[in-house]
Amino acid sequence: MPVHMSHPENNVLLIENDPGDAALIQRALKNVRVGAFHIEWVTNLSDALTRLSKGGLDAVLTDLSLPDSKGMKTLDSLLTVAFRVPILVLGGLDEEEIACQSIQHGAQDYLPKSHLDSYALSRSLRNMIDRKAAEDALFTEKERAQVTLDSIEDAVLCTNSSGHVTYLNTVAERMTGWSREEASGRPLADVFRIIDRITRESSLNLLDMAISQSNPVGSTANCILIRRDGQESAIEDSSSPIHDPDGHSVGAVIVFHAASTARSMSLQMAHSAQHDFLTGLPNRLLLNDRINQAIALAQRYMKTLAVLFLDLDGFKHVNDSLGHAVGDKLLQSVAIRLVDCIRSSDTVSRQGGDEFVVLLCGLAQSEDVISTVNRILMSLVAPHSVDYHDLHVTTSIGVSIYPDDGLNAETLIKNADTAMYQAKENGCHGYRFFTAAMNVRAVERQSIEESLRHALERQEFMLHYQPIINLSTGKITGAEGLLRWTHPIRGAVSPADFIPVAEDCGLIVPIGNWVLREACTQGRAWLDGGLPPITMSVNISAIELRDEQFLRGIFAALKDTGLNPRFIELELTESVLMNNVESTQSILKALRETGVRLAIDDFGTGYSSLSYLSKFPINALKIDQSFVRQINITPEEKTIVGAIISMGRSLNLRVIAEGVETLEELAFLHSHHCDEAQGYYIGRPITAAQFSKLLETEIPLFFESSVF
Repeated sequence: MPVHMSHPENNVLLIENDPGDAALIQRALKNVRVGAFHIEWVTNLSDALTRLSKGGLDAVLTDLSLPDSKGMKTLDSLLTVAFRVPILVLGGLDEEEIACQSIQHGAQDYLPKSHLDSYALSRSLRNMIDRKAAEDALFTEKERAQVTLDSIEDAVLCTNSSGHVTYLNTVAERMTGWSREEASGRPLADVFRIIDRITRESSLNLLDMAISQSNPVGSTANCILIRRDGQESAIEDSSSPIHDPDGHSVGAVIVFHAASTARSMSLQMAHSAQHDFLTGLPNRLLLNDRINQAIALAQRYMKTLAVLFLDLDGFKHVNDSLGHAVGDKLLQSVAIRLVDCIRSSDTVSRQGGDEFVVLLCGLAQSEDVISTVNRILMSLVAPHSVDYHDLHVTTSIGVSIYPDDGLNAETLIKNADTAMYQAKENGCHGYRFFTAAMNVRAVERQSIEESLRHALERQEFMLHYQPIINLSTGKITGAEGLLRWTHPIRGAVSPADFIPVAEDCGLIVPIGNWVLREACTQGRAWLDGGLPPITMSVNISAIELRDEQFLRGIFAALKDTGLNPRFIELELTESVLMNNVESTQSILKALRETGVRLAIDDFGTGYSSLSYLSKFPINALKIDQSFVRQINITPEEKTIVGAIISMGRSLNLRVIAEGVETLEELAFLHSHHCDEAQGYYIGRPITAAQFSKLLETEIPLFFESSVF
């Protein structure tokens, strides 16, 4: 039966009679991080042919020995039904002859069943699918080029380096009187006969001139083309050399047209070179020219101008779910609305994808731009009717002003782009004006990322440990390992500054591995030193959880340090748990089965459904500090905290309160039977050596006796 995966990207048909091998293959492909595979499993050739006939498959993974077919007959049958679908053959390690025969018969690849690990299998499938996509793209590009050349009004003729014709487009066939098939291989002079209108002598050989000069060459005036049937027509033509990768001329392309149409074609080509093909809006080239012209006018008349950089929010979802054709029509609708929002003296340009730039000229003051920005926001938020769909998109806008934010087109566009990203970070459907601090922030972020890449090898990280106490006894029952970074020049860098950067650039995975291993090592050291056993808590990000080596890294850290899994508790937020629920559920189950404890961090601030809470093998809930800090301020917060504690206890979960900073908060939690707590009132994060002394006394702080 099929194995369904979340958000499949590639559909793969698995043809395998052996349930054990099929299960092995499905497990190997189940948690592939990049480029997921949706597996459909059948056990015989007949069912496979039925499924293939329906289409929609990106690859086939097959054993050649099936109940109803054996050997190359199996492969030939598959290729007959779906010759465009790449096939990966599975077999034994010593079946070299079968492997060769498979490739010769049309299979894309062969893989021994002994090599069916996640990496090798996914790589073979990915390479095979990508190769097929590249072939399709090349074919499409060739067809597009053919259609384009046959659609333009110019005649196009190509030759090789020997001067023999290799190609004519439709217009060239009509103007010369030669068909493509008849002209192919003939000398250029036979097919493309041109003479001087006045002297009636043969014109200069454009082919030789273009190849010898390695540059485009135009014909002289008064050129006459003599058709195959003897008819004559005045033409204008030019020739350009064709170069191989080493820069050597291997032929030439000659473009010609009737002289009477030269002017209209020139205007059309100039328009095409300066406008977006999809929307008809000015492209980057024309926009830059208009910005520079607007700057010159602004300087002369003491005016200002604004550049707006727009990115559509939600466009990718429309494009992915409804297809590029619908996406293109949506972009055309957006373009029309943008033009309606501006004056005739302003410019709307499409930069590519779902990005647009608007130039507002001749502004008396920079505040004038706000009314246009709000008009654009309101215009685009209304539904777009495309192919019977009511599509909804919004936009994020960044604004730069001349001369405050730049003195040329490039700088103004770049700074507006920077402001747009800031607008996105603050929430979609809004705008931000550029400030110098945005550039400072971008540079600062880049600097942090570069330093982070060397922090591990330079041993600049360390863990601090915040005590967690049992509210019934006041004893330390756990410690949360918190990452600290001391930069050799910057000094201490706040986790709020470097953790988001590490997550964005992927460094959180190796850093997280180091944190887990360091916490396990320290936990084991405390036990070996005779200190009371406690639970070590470590935060896990969504990126770490999605890493295909996540489980292996945890198990390796526990094995290498010798720490019992029951002394480790992994903290995950609700949003992390809800991202790919099925995959997360299997990972957490594997951890729970080994004894590792699991807690939901910042509970109450995420978006999970309580129906899912019981599906995850969770040990504890951690009440977010935002609720705890309001206990003595807002009565509603007391109700929420009390409800979370009651719910957790009813589900047999430990409940831990974070961010306890006052005696009153501690007393409330104690009176409502919260299991554990942590926070500055109990103890700040401290070094391992300082924490050891706390464990020796078994008392983190001297509390009011009335609490315990």
